[in-house]
Amino acid sequence: MESPDPSADLWRSATRVLDQNWTGRYTVPSRTLYPHQWSWDTAFAAIGLAYVNPGRAWRDLRSLFEAQWPDGRVPHIVFDPDVPEDAYFPGPRFWRVPAYAGRPARGSTGLVQPPMHALAAWEVYRHAAAHGADAAQQARVELDWLYPRLVAQQEFLGDRRDAGGSGLASIVHPWESGLDNSPAWDDALAAVPADMSLLDTYHRRDLDVSDATHRPTDSDYARYLGLVENYRDGGYSDNDLALRHPFVVECPAFNTVLATAELALAQIAGVLGHPAAHRHRERAQGITAAITHRLWDPESNFFHARDVRSGRLSPEHVVSGLLPLALPDLDSRRVDTLVAAAKSARFGLPAPANDRTGPSFDPVRYWRGPIWINVNWLLRRGLLVHGRRDEADELRRALLRLVHRNGHYEYFHPGDGSGLGAPAFSWTAALSLDLLADSSAPAYARTFQRT
Repeated sequence: MESPDPSADLWRSATRVLDQNWTGRYTVPSRTLYPHQWSWDTAFAAIGLAYVNPGRAWRDLRSLFEAQWPDGRVPHIVFDPDVPEDAYFPGPRFWRVPAYAGRPARGSTGLVQPPMHALAAWEVYRHAAAHGADAAQQARVELDWLYPRLVAQQEFLGDRRDAGGSGLASIVHPWESGLDNSPAWDDALAAVPADMSLLDTYHRRDLDVSDATHRPTDSDYARYLGLVENYRDGGYSDNDLALRHPFVVECPAFNTVLATAELALAQIAGVLGHPAAHRHRERAQGITAAITHRLWDPESNFFHARDVRSGRLSPEHVVSGLLPLALPDLDSRRVDTLVAAAKSARFGLPAPANDRTGPSFDPVRYWRGPIWINVNWLLRRGLLVHGRRDEADELRRALLRLVHRNGHYEYFHPGDGSGLGAPAFSWTAALSLDLLADSSAPAYARTFQRT
């Protein structure tokens, strides 16, 4: 028998998950599989914590940006020195990150993830007044501390990572996309040798706590390790990426988040009285134009990842191709086409990670078929940006039903809705709070639409 107030139950359970995953310094994604601090997980956690504990939301973001590299990159994992090396692989010894002056003792990786943090900071600030005058004052102080660091993050991605010279940021590893083993990378990865001996040298810790049929394959994992070694042994340099690194890809979802971050930074700059607000808006519009020019395929009427080295677009229809819907300057024809695709037999709402009708669809294997709350949360924002309130409300209700009935899992079966991956997963809990509050309509983005 269901509770008479399922929303209250879900709110309480989501809050418990975030409490359980708080280490005292930051929020881990999950106690079972992910015992360190992850980059875009931190941003999603902060968005939920804005409602229940904004102080912790700011501490999460500060903790991550204290590990920012001098070149502006924000590492995709910041390691907890109190967690044993063998608790997670690949750990800090594998990455061998240089000990830059002024950085704390916590080690990190040399990769990045989608720059969700400006949006998260804006969301935490936006809700601060509801927690009283002290919280509002703290929020202003935190924005002031974060703003230059967020700008440095954007400049690293927009400059050093523009490997194709197109105005888009390139990822150098599937892990940087956040959509780790998506079919979007299959063509580009095919050119990367799979050195299976790496799996004899290194132990996959993820398979100790997860079903192997749900995780990336051994051949994919061998390629992932080889890519890390190549980037690491080159000193994590981004010079001449397309010439010397075997995986350089422009992802529509990553670059959509990059543009959205510029819109959030425009809002933050306005609050701080910084004159750069107009420049941030112009950058968002420039990234939108580049995504449309580089990643839209007129034959498939869809956005696809582009392999910078070969110049080819991936043929796969995956959820990352729907996410440019979050761009307020996207033209109405493409908006209509993406909304139709999201509601079609290929996807359906909530959208799975991959085309349900395609040959690479796998309902249980990580980013090759399951439903993820975070990308659907981004998709919902896109629907709201373009005034598609009915579809946005439908998606919101479906996501809340999914989590309430099955728990705060990492991802979900696209057929029966059962929970998959790590239980008590932070971003699922955090974004459930935001969906319950129903206050995530990105009004700031609509302000700049068609300007």
